[in-house]
Amino acid sequence: MPSDRLPETGRPAGELLAELARLRDADLPVRGGQVTAYVYDTGREAVHALAASAFQEMLEVNCLDPTAFPSIVALERQVVGAVADRLGGGSGIFTSGGTESIMLAVKAARDRRSVDGRPEIVVPTTAHPAFHKAAHYLGAKVVQVPVDSSFRADPVAVAGAITARTVLVVASAPSYPQGVMDPVPEIAAVAASAGIPCHVDACVGGWVLPWLREAGRDVPPFDLSVPGVTSLSCDLHKYGYAPKGASVVLFADESLRRCAYFASAEWPGYTVINAGVQSSKSAGPLGAAWATLNAVGARGYRELASTSMRVAERLVEGVAEIPGLRVLGEPVVPLVAVASDDPELDVFVVADEARARGWFFQPQLSYQGIPPNLHFTLTGVSDVEALLGALSDAVKAARVAGPPDVPAGLADALAGLDLDGLDDAGFGELLRSVGVDLSESGAAAPSMATVNAILDVLPPATREALLIRFLSVLYAR
Repeated sequence: MPSDRLPETGRPAGELLAELARLRDADLPVRGGQVTAYVYDTGREAVHALAASAFQEMLEVNCLDPTAFPSIVALERQVVGAVADRLGGGSGIFTSGGTESIMLAVKAARDRRSVDGRPEIVVPTTAHPAFHKAAHYLGAKVVQVPVDSSFRADPVAVAGAITARTVLVVASAPSYPQGVMDPVPEIAAVAASAGIPCHVDACVGGWVLPWLREAGRDVPPFDLSVPGVTSLSCDLHKYGYAPKGASVVLFADESLRRCAYFASAEWPGYTVINAGVQSSKSAGPLGAAWATLNAVGARGYRELASTSMRVAERLVEGVAEIPGLRVLGEPVVPLVAVASDDPELDVFVVADEARARGWFFQPQLSYQGIPPNLHFTLTGVSDVEALLGALSDAVKAARVAGPPDVPAGLADALAGLDLDGLDDAGFGELLRSVGVDLSESGAAAPSMATVNAILDVLPPATREALLIRFLSVLYAR
């Protein structure tokens, strides 16, 4: 195992790069379409190479002070302007990702609307956990409302959840888990009638939906052109295909955007004014996003969106031909969730079998009546026939293997476990007892069906506590 101690003299560049390559051997591939989550591939190598060059060009430029580096102002104006042009106007902020964009939207809403007591945000159960994270950091409370049988938020339930402490109402376009669109106009109207801001989380859909509409598909209204929508988040490192992390949060009016800013004069040092959560940060992602947008162009995005959606539709057709599987909801973007109604076919085992065949299908745990399922984020490079073949083979193997063997009483024991009384070493032993061993490089063994099956029967609070301990062990020295 490499030493944590710095070498007395610097190591050669070739040696360091070789070690990086070795460390990446266990990583999932970022090209080729066999990883159906986390990564987005245009299939246009020249675009990715250009983005890397632009990233490097801006790498050492610090976004902390736009007066010192006016290039970041010019680039951000262009990037935000391009997004606003397709998503109903407004003014915005370039951020590091959807979580930061959502954090700023929640902060702006909280600071705009003063309430007595703890501020509340009303979100569908399918809303991204970034809203829970933002509420946790900003001292707000999340009020969840149910979704209907098609996994869409219920406007009547939203209206019923609004109180005098509500500072923000949320809709998703689409929600990540099933790729379905909430009824944005109806939810925005409910919020507007109560005088409350409405944020549309279009992090995953914001840069694919407008191109699908331009390509002739029926896309429901969802952006800042919808009356009552006051802010919107759109990730460019998803279907914008820019390197991580690149996102934009748009505000319908400038005064709300200013509520997202932070300034401090309570010290004798340099002037502190931040548009985002971070202070010092590299302009690399901004330069790379700008280069990617301009290299792909409108025609390129229309083509990529259309191709990706055709892949998703073919996957939906193919899943219907595999016994025991079904698609959840009717996805409006290239996101597909696949569940099983067969008690002898466990989707977590399917994921493990697919991983053994070189494919990554993202497991999603059950929640409030939504069954456990596998999530597929699809792009135009996805070889859908190969994917369907791998899925079919994994299903056949999972039937032979059967559901995970979860020891009787283990879930109850974990739910009652005193985690505070268990150090990281002890928790590591617990992980090994259920088949998860952390390798020398810190990566978990690929067999996760048993762990996911255990997590699936635990309440969310217990899941969260266990996952935090897992992360602690993962990074333990």
